[in-house]
Amino acid sequence: MQLALSPEDQAFREEMRTFFTTVVPEEIRTKVLEGHELSKEEIAGSMKLLDDHDLAVPHWPEEWGGRGWNDLQRHLYLEEMQAAGCPVPLAFNASMIGPVLAQFASQEMKERFLPKTKSCEIWWSQGFSEPDAGSDLASLRTSAVRDGDDWVVNGQKTWTTLGQHGDWIFTLVRTDPEVKKQAGISMLLIDMTSPGLTVRPIELIDGGHEVNEVWFEDVRVPGENLVGEPGQGWTMAKFLLGNERVGVAPVGATKAALARAKRLAPERLEEPLVAARVAELENELLALELTALRVVAHSADGEPHPASSVLKLKGTELQQAVTELLVDLAGPASLASGTDGGALPDWVHRTVPTYLNYRKASIYGGSNEVQRQIIARTILGL
Repeated sequence: MQLALSPEDQAFREEMRTFFTTVVPEEIRTKVLEGHELSKEEIAGSMKLLDDHDLAVPHWPEEWGGRGWNDLQRHLYLEEMQAAGCPVPLAFNASMIGPVLAQFASQEMKERFLPKTKSCEIWWSQGFSEPDAGSDLASLRTSAVRDGDDWVVNGQKTWTTLGQHGDWIFTLVRTDPEVKKQAGISMLLIDMTSPGLTVRPIELIDGGHEVNEVWFEDVRVPGENLVGEPGQGWTMAKFLLGNERVGVAPVGATKAALARAKRLAPERLEEPLVAARVAELENELLALELTALRVVAHSADGEPHPASSVLKLKGTELQQAVTELLVDLAGPASLASGTDGGALPDWVHRTVPTYLNYRKASIYGGSNEVQRQIIARTILGL
């Protein structure tokens, strides 16, 4: 089965495919497709290249760089980008804080931050999770106390992805401890060079440095850096997380990874069980793709549809399933290291670190257990 397209939509797909495979440098696309880590300069440079061609944030309001595309065009754009190995626009900028600012910020704040956000001149970090406030985000304890015209912030954030590169961090803080916990949360934009702000690395199971903890010790933040009104942070967080959950169902990237697995080990496809496993994954990816189109088509007034939780849940499960398939295709050689593995192809070496790294997918963006609760409550009415 394939997604049926009109001649106009097929022409649009070809336009996107041509751009991503000819304008974006091949060496960067190869690194992405082979699962290698990109530098800050490569990620930011790729987003700047997209912005130069008005392709960094097509889903934003047109006033701030959007393209006014329909839902199918946006889907095709993202699928061709991922299939080509083009680095997707930095999620913290394009899918998280950008839409929040466009929806909730003052005109002055929009003019100050949105142009630099879409060009990645500002690299944003996300300051949401805390050691005791992950899935139960409303229990966060990082405080912001008013002192004259400023806010004084104290606390800790954790699992701050790529925070070592951050210029600014959009941060949920507790500004009123006396009210219901959701009602006492606000959002502040904080310069990460501020005195008292410290970023400390967390080493992951695959040996990489991808996430961090961020400490705030009497960090002074200008009052003008409050997004919206005090106490509005929880509303913004739900808006942001809904968009994030749509974005963590990377159909194009997962399809590309599965196609690559078939190319790397074609002889294994002759085995009936492997062939059946691949066919099942392809069918589930098609179902996920069609579900993604339904979700974006039924989102209203910028508010993501509750079924975005379905995308997050199934999308991350399929990501993990494809990484597991690659480990199985590589076989025992996937565990080889040092001199034992010196003669093995690079893709074999990378299967286990990638598999281990993607255990995170069922946790970030709201754990999959929480997504099941959301689905049960808001969709099934249980």
